[in-house]
Amino acid sequence: MDEETAIINSNTRNEKIKNFFINNRKILISILLIILMMILGYFVFSEYKKNQKIKISDQYNSIITEYSDNDKEKIKNSLVDLIYENDSTYSPLSLYFIIDNKLITERSKINKLFDNIIDNISLEKEIRNLIIYKKALFNADESQENELLEILKPILNSESVWKSQALYLIAEYFYAKEEKQKSKEFFEQILLLENVSQDLKIEAQKRLNRDLSE
Repeated sequence: MDEETAIINSNTRNEKIKNFFINNRKILISILLIILMMILGYFVFSEYKKNQKIKISDQYNSIITEYSDNDKEKIKNSLVDLIYENDSTYSPLSLYFIIDNKLITERSKINKLFDNIIDNISLEKEIRNLIIYKKALFNADESQENELLEILKPILNSESVWKSQALYLIAEYFYAKEEKQKSKEFFEQILLLENVSQDLKIEAQKRLNRDLSE
């Protein structure tokens, strides 16, 4: 009797499953098609991004290979165009090339390019912080105190691996302006950090002992 009941229950369950698929086949087929389209879309997009990366890489390498003093304007324009491609690798590299070779010297224009990279490109957190630090480094000689601190605020208000470098830059900035008390305070902050290289900590201590011990 129990065996017959089990068979009946099994048959009933199988019938319910069968009826479920029959009654909902259109919905199930639609769901399956959506899943397949999402998978296909992912692979198509990944291939597109890969091809774009190769294209931008080729463009960048071609531009810097052709660089000469006689063609600076063309090279500059091509590199600026690459920056606005918003590529996480070659946009920053293009800006660094422009800065290193003084293809653009106006601080406002360079800062605009920095801001495009920082604000509009999807970057890993510490890569973005590195670019922020490089922006501060570029501006340090001509910045007012508040401007430099504002640039570095995202790093200073975090536990970034670049925080110690940012503090060192500010300490040097104040020392160059002969604001020794402020310089001392930032060198001392470096000594309190846990996430700092031993070499930088030693250098900060040397500066305190040698230049700011009064």
